[in-house]
Formats: sequence, C-alpha cells, structure tokens
Amino acid sequence: MTRRSAIAGIIAVALAGVTGAVHAQTDALTPTGRWSVDARGSAPVPPMGWNSWNAFNSDIDEEKLMASANALVRTGLAAKGYRYVDIDDGWWLKRRMPDGRLIIRTDSFPSAITADGATSFRPLTDRLHAMGFKAGIYSDIGRNSCGQAYTSNFAHQPVGTRDEREVGLYGHVRQDIGLFMGEWGFDLIKVDGCGIRAMSPDNPLVKSGAYRVLGPLVDYDTLPRTDIAAVRGLYESVATALGETRPRHDYVLSICLWGAADVRSWSRFVGQMSRTSEDLSPTWERMLHNFDSAVRRELYAHPGSWNDPDMLYVGTGPFAADHPVEARSHMALWAMLDAPLMIGFDMRKATPALVDILGNPAIIALDQDPAGNQAVLAYDDDTVQILVKTLADGDKAVAVFNRTAAPADAVLTAEQIKLRADADITLTDLWTGEVSHFTGEDALHLAPHQTMILRIKGAREHAAGLYLSEQPGRVNPAIDGVVEPEADPLIHRGTLTWRSTRGDGEHPHYGGWGGARADATPYGQTLKVGGVVFHSGIGVLANSRLEVRNAGFRQFSARVGIDDSARDRHAPVQFLVYGDGRLLAQTSPLPFGGAPTTIAADIAGVRIIELVARGEAGTRFPDPVTWGAAVLDR
Repeated sequence: MTRRSAIAGIIAVALAGVTGAVHAQTDALTPTGRWSVDARGSAPVPPMGWNSWNAFNSDIDEEKLMASANALVRTGLAAKGYRYVDIDDGWWLKRRMPDGRLIIRTDSFPSAITADGATSFRPLTDRLHAMGFKAGIYSDIGRNSCGQAYTSNFAHQPVGTRDEREVGLYGHVRQDIGLFMGEWGFDLIKVDGCGIRAMSPDNPLVKSGAYRVLGPLVDYDTLPRTDIAAVRGLYESVATALGETRPRHDYVLSICLWGAADVRSWSRFVGQMSRTSEDLSPTWERMLHNFDSAVRRELYAHPGSWNDPDMLYVGTGPFAADHPVEARSHMALWAMLDAPLMIGFDMRKATPALVDILGNPAIIALDQDPAGNQAVLAYDDDTVQILVKTLADGDKAVAVFNRTAAPADAVLTAEQIKLRADADITLTDLWTGEVSHFTGEDALHLAPHQTMILRIKGAREHAAGLYLSEQPGRVNPAIDGVVEPEADPLIHRGTLTWRSTRGDGEHPHYGGWGGARADATPYGQTLKVGGVVFHSGIGVLANSRLEVRNAGFRQFSARVGIDDSARDRHAPVQFLVYGDGRLLAQTSPLPFGGAPTTIAADIAGVRIIELVARGEAGTRFPDPVTWGAAVLDR
C-alpha cells in the first residue's frame, strides 16, 4: 500500500458515518429526494468584508487590523454589508509543546496577552463583535502554512523547533477548530492547502529537516496525480469539527485550494466558499484568469456555497481609483459572479472615489441578491462577453464586458436576456443611473476594459415560468457525469507575477472541463439535439443527476436527447424525472441523432426534482446530453 493510499484509507474510516462524506448507496444516480449542497454553515448570500493579505501579506498586526475595521465603519462600507474582518497568515508565533496549543504573536497583537502565557484572541473578537463585525481567521489543512512554504522571507513566520513551527491543522483539527471558533469566538475560517501541496520529499526545506514531509496530496500541475479523495476527506474533517464546535452552524468555511484537487466538483458539499483559481494579482490579465476560473461554474454556486475567484484588488495597481474603468469592471464582474466581496486594500488609505466603487449600493445588491443565481454567459468570445443574471424580483442584471485594451462594439439582444423581442425593454446603468429603452436589440459601444452593467425590465419570453438556466442557484449537479477530471482549457493564461516567464508557461490546471452548464454543453458549445438548437437549457454528461429546488411551480417540461456534439455516440441514454424520490416521468432509451423527445411531469407539491440521464454503465468519458428548453411552469 502506498503512503497516499494509506492516508486516504485512514481518512475514509475516520469519516464513516459523516453526512455527505461516505455514501453507502451503490448507484449514485438513485434519487435521494434531498438537496445535497452543504447546509452546515451560514452563507445564504456571499460573504462580504475585508481580509489582511493583499494589503499586508503576513506583516499584519492589531493596529492595522483595527484601523481597517474602523475605516469600514467610518466610510459607511460596514453598513453596506462589509461585515467580516479577517486575519490572514502571519498571526501565529508557534504551537506550544507538549499540549499543542497555538500561541499568538503578542508583539503584533498585544490584546492577546494572558497572565498564563496561553494567549487569546477573545478580546479582539469581542471588540470586533461589539462593532457589529464578524471575525475571520486563517489556517492551513497541512502541518505548515503557505507563508512557510512559499514566502518564508516574509515577516512573522512561526518560530521554535520543527514541531513548534507546525502550526497547520493536520493532526490538530478538533483542537484548533475548538480554539478558533469556540474559545476565541471567530466566525469564519479560511483554510489554505499549501501544507499538502508543497512539503514533498524533494522540497529543500524538507530535505534540510526544517519541515516534515507530507504527501504531496495535491499535484497542482497534474490533476491525475492528486489524491482527490484524501484532500476532500481532510476538508470534510474540518467541516465536521466546525459543526461540533458551532452546532448552530453560524460559521463560514472558506476552502482555499486555488481550483486544485477537482475542488469544483465537491466544495459545495463541504464549505461555504471555495477558491476557483490561483491567487489574484493586481494585473488585468490575472483578473481575466481568475474571472474565467469561475464564470463557467454557474451551476456549482448556490445560496450557502459560493465560487470564490479571490479577494478584490480594487484600489491597487490597474484597479486603483485613478483607473476607474478597470476598477468598476473588477467590482461589477465579481458581483455578477456572486463572488464573496472581500476587500484586499489598506483601508486607511481609501479615498472617496474608491469608497464609491466598493460601496455602490446597486452593484452590491446584485452580489447579495437572495435568489443566489450566478450570472450565465449569454455570449462568449475572447473580446466581448455578455452575462445575464435573474434576480429575486424577476428583473435581470446584464454585464457587457470588453476584455480587451481596444474599444469594442456589441449588440445586446432580447433573446440573450430571455425577454420578448417585440416589447419595450428598460435598461438602467448601475454606475450612472441613466435609463434607456430598446426593442429587439441594442447597439452598444464599450471603452477599453469597460464593463457596462445594467438592471433590465421587460416582458418575459416565457411568461408562465422560468427556464432552469435562469435559476442556476436552484439547480445542483449532484452527479455531473465526470468520471475522469480534466483541466479546463478556456481559462485565460496570464503570467503569474511571482513566477514571471520561468518554466515552460501557464497550462490548464483546474478540473471542471465537462461539468454541467447552463445554456451550453459541458464543453462550451451550443445546445443542439437532432439539428434543433436550444438557446435555453442545461448541458450535462450522461450518467448524471441534477437536483432542482422547486419554489411553487406545478409543471416541468424539457426536450431531451444526446447532444449533437457527442463523440462516442454508440450508447443510448434514458431520461428520467423524479419528485421527492418518486419516478414521475421517463423516456425510452434515446439513441444519438434522433429528434429531441419531450418529457414532462406534474411537480405540484414536490420539494426536490431530480433529473437523471442514465447511459451506459462504466463509461469513462460519457457523451453530453441536453435538457433543452427545460422549464418550470406555475
């Protein structure tokens, strides 16, 4: 048995019986009648706040932290929803031996001094809570932190013996979570993954004896060499400890795996926010990279669990207040993604212009909309993208994004917004407040790097209900059919600032290619069955099961079949609709190339609808299938 297999086995045994961690059912396509997105934490809307890392790296202290908190209050940003104040890497001094208690760096956080030398963050969290904030803290899933692994020349590294410098959660999960979220009173924990990525046997720091070898369980550059089950198991153990420590589930688990370990496929079952990519840098091309890592994951974000393309760099470099077009684009795009809005700027330096961008109430409202629908790409190319989000009140939010450094022309159509082309459509520019109208289509001119963001009212194309692709926050690909995780090739490859052009370039890293999509096939093509094109629908692989939360709708219908983009094509697929675990409708097994088949079901009173596409068992690369014009009607 390999070391990696042994670790995975130990984790599996430890997690046996934990809800969501080990499934006894042998057929994952069997309906469960339940919504499986994690409900153990509390993030009904994306968390908003401030994090210390972008502004200070590990050189964080109490004065800087509290000055930023006070600035959030003074500028009015706290009142607008920025309520988390998070301490990132750099707070710890060492792990005390022999009891393993973590000791705070009191020269940086003097309020943590205790008479017995044990140190405590409780005075700091009490102070933040009294100001109306939630408090966040940082750790790592391994023995050592990202700072120890990658930025050991930065300030405030742990000190002492090798064991004392092992400040990560590994081997101390229940102890540390009890300390952070119980005794110290934190409300959010960000858990990095460098300790299971960087401490390989060939790491010079490991060879020297400074750190112990651990894995690596994550091979960032080679997804098949990552032990996905073991990594998920470690994060599950954190989620379990959080539930035990905070049985009211009033916490947020921020998974920081930078898109590695196929985290896209499982994070929503474990935590409340999950990083989709490597760290954001204050450059336009890296903003594109991080944006791309989340924008095609609209069905993997829901109320309670959000895609996280990393903290905002609004205020820095090309996103500073003197670059208002770029700063507004960054802010608007993160809001359309329903991304957590975590300010990464030194708020002591915030200008009124910067506060106006971060505090725009209309943009914040899009991010915090209670429907929780991440925007869907209605048009997608390397120059212009059009994103559409359905809001809780029935309005639409639309972002028209110029990715380039040159002016661009675009046409926005009623069909892209799923509104009637023969009726008046009202647009409100959320930056300027300007109101305009169009019928059918509207010609737009975009400045370089501009994102035009609009709130739109009009007559619905489908007046009786909602297409499933309009409500991705209610659709969960519980099983998306992906058997062999593949790296997504559509993410912009911008140069990493800390690596420059060393090595042989940036390559696709992040699992997700072939995952479920709204209004597109799993591989980003137009939905089409038997030559019939669908501009609304869900694209997913065969051998998949989609959970849909019903909200008073009475009828489901779709036109289904194997998508014309399929490559294997030899095996038929049967489509089935379940309501709260009961079979409501099914097709015969459908072969490739046939006309789309209608499937419909009475869903009155049903809480959870499950859409199953059952193909040939054991298929390693299942064909794409289409739930075309899938709609819920009143």
